[in-house]
Amino acid sequence: MQKSILITGCSSGIGLAAASDLLMRGYRVLAACRKQQDVARMDALGFTGILLDLDDAQSVDSAADRVIALTDNRLYALFNNGGFGVYGPLATLSRQQLEQQFATNFFGVHQLTMRLLPALQASGNGRIINTSSVLGLIATPGRGAYAASKYALEAWSDALRMELRGSGVRVSVIEPGPIRTRFTDNVTQGETENPVRNPGIAARFTLPPEAVLPKLRHALESPHPRLRYPVTLVAHVMSVLKRLLPGWMLDRILRSR
Repeated sequence: MQKSILITGCSSGIGLAAASDLLMRGYRVLAACRKQQDVARMDALGFTGILLDLDDAQSVDSAADRVIALTDNRLYALFNNGGFGVYGPLATLSRQQLEQQFATNFFGVHQLTMRLLPALQASGNGRIINTSSVLGLIATPGRGAYAASKYALEAWSDALRMELRGSGVRVSVIEPGPIRTRFTDNVTQGETENPVRNPGIAARFTLPPEAVLPKLRHALESPHPRLRYPVTLVAHVMSVLKRLLPGWMLDRILRSR
């Protein structure tokens, strides 16, 4: 039987690369996008387009209803990949901006996953895979809001994994470092006159979105998926440094970038 997977954030970047790869691997790909024109493009590319705005609770419910109907309440995998960044010193950000950051990167993920959990459990061996970030491991100046949303996603994923033990549904987290996508172009800046930019050295370690694919395949297809999948050298290095270095020393490294 063909396995169905819902992927959020499919208009470009990691989501589009994942959707294209999994379609070629025989999956039925439900490709969720925030804009109607992108949904139409997904349909034209051979996916099943789903309209989904994670910042809108009604949109999340409507998308979940459509997925449940399309899959007859039997979904193999959910790849929670959609999200965006709010950058800027915390003193420049309003409560509304932080709420929007969490609405998309965290609250919408929770709502969608809980709505689809019965369908994932019905598959017998479902998978939930969440796109976190190296900023779910460490926080840097100017990226506190985004990092906070990813820290929350990491903790939520850990709790969900333990709560679903024995249910057949496995939970994994993918932690990309710098990936060449439109993410940076779509960042909301707290200070438009003084935007937070990636340090020049980051370009040296930036990989294309296809770098995520081997990790995603393993999380979907291995009988023993890992809890976490760092992607890029930066993510691997920071994962190690977070465990080994005292906080003051890591702060010094991250401040200096």
